[in-house]
Amino acid sequence: MDELQLLREMRSEVGSAPQSTLARGRTKLMARIDSASRPGATTSTRPPATVIPIRFRRRVLIASAAAALLVGGIVVADVVRPSGPGATAEAAEVLNSAAAATITTSDPLVGPGQYLKIDTTAVYATGVLLGDDPGGDRRTVEWLDKSSDHLYIPADQTAEWIWNREARIPTTFFSEEAKAEATKYQQSHAGEPSRAGELLRAPGGNFYGEQRLLFAGMPLDEGVKNLPRDPQALLDIIRQRGKQGRPEAETLEAIAAALGTGVVPADLRAALYKAAALIPGVTVVDRQANLDGKVGTAIGIERPDRETRMDIIIDPATGLLIGEREVTLTAGKTFPAGTAIEWTSVQTSVVKSAP
Repeated sequence: MDELQLLREMRSEVGSAPQSTLARGRTKLMARIDSASRPGATTSTRPPATVIPIRFRRRVLIASAAAALLVGGIVVADVVRPSGPGATAEAAEVLNSAAAATITTSDPLVGPGQYLKIDTTAVYATGVLLGDDPGGDRRTVEWLDKSSDHLYIPADQTAEWIWNREARIPTTFFSEEAKAEATKYQQSHAGEPSRAGELLRAPGGNFYGEQRLLFAGMPLDEGVKNLPRDPQALLDIIRQRGKQGRPEAETLEAIAAALGTGVVPADLRAALYKAAALIPGVTVVDRQANLDGKVGTAIGIERPDRETRMDIIIDPATGLLIGEREVTLTAGKTFPAGTAIEWTSVQTSVVKSAP
């Protein structure tokens, strides 16, 4: 089974599989990706990986920004209030204000020969398994990696997209052992695309031969055109993705991923914010959340295991999505409580050229 098939299986099961199954799937996929050349990328064949990345972000292939430039102030209108259990009143107010702001927003005008450039900075928890005997004493050593991506979307979105993926570098350690293992990992995988960086090109943004998705199993173009703009109807469709529906935290994560594709129009962005206001358990967790130097309001929800919380961070002055993060709620073997073990920040602009 190749890595593309593994990715398709993960996408089809992500809404219904138990967390243990998802973790095994992510590990298997990342091990396969790190041990063989990715389809469609200009890379050399790589030797089998000697260590296994522990976590893999469950996202659309492109981590990017909500493509919007604010041209008006926040307008308090068309507010969606939950008819039943939903987000707290404070969180609903923030989300509905963001929806009102995005309605007054003009999407960037990308002219002929120009590109919408989406700069992404991301941090991921990564680790290795130590010990050769599966039945013996095996343990995980983890640290945080950081990377930056630059995606160039042409004015004609069916034309060639360019994705400049910079090297992924270990940056944050919680023990000397983790720092030593991260250094070994970096040295032993120095020639691989994830560690050395890579420049990808693909018509229509279908990198690695995969169609761009808005939600699991839903092509991006189809979703943008056909999804309802009614918040409750939209939320119902998002929840229905997967055999048994999405847990509430995964619903918010799916909304954040959709907002981050970079090509969602203003009316659908507004509907996504309003849909998030209808999710039970969503609260305001930080009015001064700092993500990669940008300050905004963090709206979050606890995972069912209550070990982590998924946040989206919104600029209250503009309604733009700053990014998202995964925060530990309890102290683990590696990361203290309150650690952002995964986060992504985004910024958009219009440029005249691409690599």
